[in-house]
Amino acid sequence: MAKFNTIDDFDVNGKTVLMRIDINSPVDPNSGIILDDTRMKIHAETIKELSLKGAKTVLLAHQSRPGKNDFTTFKQHAEVLSKAVGMDVKYVDSIFSSTAKEAILALEPGQILLLENVRFYSEEQLKRSPEEEATSVLVKSLSPLIDYFINDAFAAAHRSQTSLVGFTTVVPSAAGRVMEKELTVIGNALENVQHPCVFALGGMKADDSIMVTENVLENGTADYVLVSGLVANIFIWAAGYDIKSTNENFIEARGYLDMVDKCRDLIKRFPGKIIYPQDVAVSVLGDRADVTIENIPDASIFDIGRQSLIEYSKIIREAKTIFANGPAGVFEDPKFAIGTEDIINAIASSEGFSIIGGGHIAAACVNLGYGDKMDHISSGGGASINMLAGKPLAAVQALEASAELFNNKE
Repeated sequence: MAKFNTIDDFDVNGKTVLMRIDINSPVDPNSGIILDDTRMKIHAETIKELSLKGAKTVLLAHQSRPGKNDFTTFKQHAEVLSKAVGMDVKYVDSIFSSTAKEAILALEPGQILLLENVRFYSEEQLKRSPEEEATSVLVKSLSPLIDYFINDAFAAAHRSQTSLVGFTTVVPSAAGRVMEKELTVIGNALENVQHPCVFALGGMKADDSIMVTENVLENGTADYVLVSGLVANIFIWAAGYDIKSTNENFIEARGYLDMVDKCRDLIKRFPGKIIYPQDVAVSVLGDRADVTIENIPDASIFDIGRQSLIEYSKIIREAKTIFANGPAGVFEDPKFAIGTEDIINAIASSEGFSIIGGGHIAAACVNLGYGDKMDHISSGGGASINMLAGKPLAAVQALEASAELFNNKE
């Protein structure tokens, strides 16, 4: 049973509801055009529900961060979000100025207002406790104007930032539908895991995958962990194979040199549980060359090999629960997309319950036409990884504390 409130616990009719969402979207650096409206569509359900229930809905979100070429205002986001929701989403180009406050106070039941990109506000970058964040200018400025705070930004739930946790100690707070679904589906799958359970972990964030590997093998959740991407290269090196200086230097440049000893220890602690490729695909003059791990040339490893894919696919198809996060290789290049595509295909054709982490592998699933073949595609890579690694999510802890605080006052 959830320890946090949901929308069902509040009567929002005629009330002003501040909702944190995550509509951080890819933006063309030259034209400024939003390239993908997936996250807008994900949050549309919660936004529309609040509007139809008569709430005066105020939306708070972020886009990129200062200094990046996709750091921009929310003018275009409001237009795209209006289409996704099927309702007019008003936009004000400030966060807590008198103009923003007047726009909030002027809302009628059912209307929706999107405030400016919250990362234009410097305190948003700080990571503090909910009690400390409650003293921020943002919270002090907006909390007197709202009745409820709803957090629907699961993708950012692992962060303890002002807009994510600051309001929870000041006003009654709840999880939105996206947050509620993510926590329920992933939580239930982890608590009631069906065996054999397989984790397919790839991508460039090797420390995350190694952290998850250790957690799920220690607690008995996983029967096998299939590694690919950069994490596979580290495990191959840790297992005593010569991956050559090009790949060793890349691992060191990414700051993962200390992970080699960690992986060596995991291989010893969990024999036969961590499956790393027995062949890999390297880039030789721009072309794909599959080689065994005993014969890796001094060239970049860009994918797992075809023979390893046969083994990986067999294990996946026999699994009853599958968690997947991160692509198997440089899937943007068609020559090195085979690993990612074959793993996704194996998951889609498996009868096991499948959960796909957010980010690149989620996009690859959709692009390959397998989106509806997966039981759950998460909206948040970082947050889902933290859940799989057994780490608490700061924003969820804040919602739980808020429920205890305000429910006890009633």
